[in-house]
Amino acid sequence: MTQGASDDGRGARWATPDPAETPARREPVLVLGTTNAGKVRELLALVVPHGLTCRALSEMAGAVEVDETGATFAENAALKAIMQARALGHWVLAEDSGLVVPALDGEPGVRSARFAGPPAPGDGTPVDERNNRLLLDRLAGMSGMERSAWYACHAVLADPTGRVVAEATGTCHGLITRARRGTGGFGYDPLFLVRECHRTFAEIGPSYKAIVSHRGRALRAMLPLLVKALRAS
Repeated sequence: MTQGASDDGRGARWATPDPAETPARREPVLVLGTTNAGKVRELLALVVPHGLTCRALSEMAGAVEVDETGATFAENAALKAIMQARALGHWVLAEDSGLVVPALDGEPGVRSARFAGPPAPGDGTPVDERNNRLLLDRLAGMSGMERSAWYACHAVLADPTGRVVAEATGTCHGLITRARRGTGGFGYDPLFLVRECHRTFAEIGPSYKAIVSHRGRALRAMLPLLVKALRAS
């Protein structure tokens, strides 16, 4: 330790920490609160350029199963962020997102990932394929604006105690095509035609998708608060 004198001239002394003796500050870790590999890739691409240390939920031994019992994307995102943050003791960025089709009374909505339900015994068809097939079946016979849809994303940032620090929402409007187009993306991406570019999410590539997508818009709205909160912690 080194000694310093007070500036009031009375000779008071205080201990000034020696940098060599000061413990290194722990870099805060941001856990991406999803096990969906496609979502992890998109979130990493948006967050990592800001110099933050990120971990996928699959890397965290203490992660818990969270039942998505909320009636809205916002409720489910908050559930995931709060419960994982409390379990892990880390900052958690969670989001809930899905496809909303007005002609189907808002379905698949919060059930987007499980729209088609569990597979039949012996059915090895990937879940995305089963969901896409059901969506096309439900929209059969509909045309034009009847096939309007939008993707919605609600993102929530929780601190290591589980306190919600920031929230943001993003949407992207488009139409459901009659057949799959493109090989990129995941989920309903091959069927979702983006109005701005007249191509599906599966055709536009990750860089452009990050600009126009619901997830990209939500994360860009939150990033200033997210970066500020983690750097101050």
